[in-house]
Amino acid sequence: MSKIAQCSCGSLRAEALAEPVGVVACHCTECQRRTGAPFGVGVYFLKEHVNTEGASKTYVRDGQEGRKVYQHFCPECGTSLYWYLDLRPNVIGVALGAFADPTFTVPTRSVWERGRHAWVAFNHQIGHFSEGLPRDPQPQNST
Repeated sequence: MSKIAQCSCGSLRAEALAEPVGVVACHCTECQRRTGAPFGVGVYFLKEHVNTEGASKTYVRDGQEGRKVYQHFCPECGTSLYWYLDLRPNVIGVALGAFADPTFTVPTRSVWERGRHAWVAFNHQIGHFSEGLPRDPQPQNST
């Protein structure tokens, strides 16, 4: 498998060379602000399975329990393309929409649902969590 995600102008890219270890819809207010949408969808891969290229700027924000989230975005067009989490140091998250592939995999987990807009619903089986994911060592493929 090789899938390429890129920013709006195409200068920042992330190439995934393997299947994701998780696909998560996040309804936290930070993801809402990052995407400008009611939730963000991150596709998580092991770091060694993703190659990134192009200049990026990094915005560092606080995540759960004081851990940091390192969001990389294009300095030209502003697209937030990928991020690293202190909480899961062996993975990289890539914005699902940046793959621009409507056949790409669906989310398997929906987190921070206490911030979910009431009209948002999924029509497939998905794990639901009022806050973040349980404390497992890394995202899993199933719910």
